[in-house]
Amino acid sequence: MDNNINIQYAIESILFAAGQPVKCAKLAAVLDVELEAVKEAVKILSYNYDTEQRGFKIIEIDDGYQLCSRPDYYNYIQEIIGEQRRQALSNAAMEALAIIAYKQPITRGQVEYIRGVNSDGAINRLLERDLIEETGRLDAPGRPILYSTTLNFLRCFGLKSPKDLPEFDLSQISKEYEQYQLDIDGEQEVKESADEIAE
Repeated sequence: MDNNINIQYAIESILFAAGQPVKCAKLAAVLDVELEAVKEAVKILSYNYDTEQRGFKIIEIDDGYQLCSRPDYYNYIQEIIGEQRRQALSNAAMEALAIIAYKQPITRGQVEYIRGVNSDGAINRLLERDLIEETGRLDAPGRPILYSTTLNFLRCFGLKSPKDLPEFDLSQISKEYEQYQLDIDGEQEVKESADEIAE
């Protein structure tokens, strides 16, 4: 790194221009400094922003950092940008989101099994809000899509990673989920036996 460059301001510029999370390791590589130097610089920047009540702050997310506007000034930002406040998520959508967050990756069918009702609308709304995303397919009949939470989910709920989700009594959900897995496994065994007989 150029000795004439202030690492704090360099990081500030990168985060401002990026507009999305930038991995700590990437910042270190670009600036040619150690990870600890990046972390220390971000810590100082964050402290200064907070003590001076600046209009933005740095959030830590997915092993990286993002520069965001401070919530205190949201109403003023809204006045200028003219964005309408989004309608709150329905109870059904929040319920589906909680299941996905704590059980990810998980299929639509698994969410519906746990909830006991059709969840097409709830999952579609979560996809529209960029709170969940497709992250692969389950190795089972029909190859159903797997869903997980997004970086936007972490931003919205102020989490660094899914591991930071608050403790939650998942005993009932886990019980129903395990039963669902047993049912799926049973169906798979029946299918495989039928295929063997057919051969």
